[in-house]
Amino acid sequence: MIEALCNIFRGMVIGIANIIPGVSGGTMAVAMGIYDKLIHALTHIKSEFKKSMKLLVPVIIGAGIALVALSFVITTALEKYPIPTNLLFIGLIVGGLPAVCRKVKGNPLKPQHVIAALAFFALVVGMALFGGGKGADADLSFGFVNVLILFGCGIIAAATMVIPGVSGSMILMLLGYYEPVVAAIKDFMTALAHLDMDGVVSGLGILVPFGLGALFGIVVIAKLIEWIFRKYPLVAFWAIIGLIVASPVAIVLLNTFTYTNLAVTIISSVLAFGVGFVVSMKLGGE
Repeated sequence: MIEALCNIFRGMVIGIANIIPGVSGGTMAVAMGIYDKLIHALTHIKSEFKKSMKLLVPVIIGAGIALVALSFVITTALEKYPIPTNLLFIGLIVGGLPAVCRKVKGNPLKPQHVIAALAFFALVVGMALFGGGKGADADLSFGFVNVLILFGCGIIAAATMVIPGVSGSMILMLLGYYEPVVAAIKDFMTALAHLDMDGVVSGLGILVPFGLGALFGIVVIAKLIEWIFRKYPLVAFWAIIGLIVASPVAIVLLNTFTYTNLAVTIISSVLAFGVGFVVSMKLGGE
């Protein structure tokens, strides 16, 4: 029961991260020590169904709670308290670094390891530098072409969400689908709450193809990542280290920070970073 509750909380953190541009749900999964377990569960769901579902169900529940309920809270927190809120996420990210470093400890550092770390560091920072715009509003009217586009966007977004350090929401933003899809989720939940069947059907026309694409993307990229970790584990872990180190830099580059009281902001930010760091280390412990 305790492990299930912890996994629900982990899922909530991953879900929140996936809706904030610049923050990677994959990185959060790494930081909390369940990334490799999630990949294994996704790629062995048929052969180890019961074991896989024991992990996936709580994580999915947590992510769903975050996407539906906490997204409004996080959005408000980012608007009113941007510095402490972002420092909380940076603390969650940095807190997972020691656990990943232990994966490569005792192994000699080779040129390919350095190249992998630097390349993926540059990838994340480069995306933050050149992908900070909100993108154009996409056409989500129901139609065969738009269904295919939404399915493709779901594949791309989900695939990038699974990769540590890469923000799926930022990729959607670059494609111009971030705000329309988020608005569609909110409109669907509002229609569902008011039993507005026209709104529910309209929302399903957007969310079903996008969700199916996301499911397909997660399964496909999970198999690829499992193969990489099996063939080149040290290179993969050094690439993740590069991604984790780059993520706080990307968060800073993607945000405009404002404050009203410097002393209060500093104290609350330090506390937020500390809470995130400790929580990440505790959740990442084996």
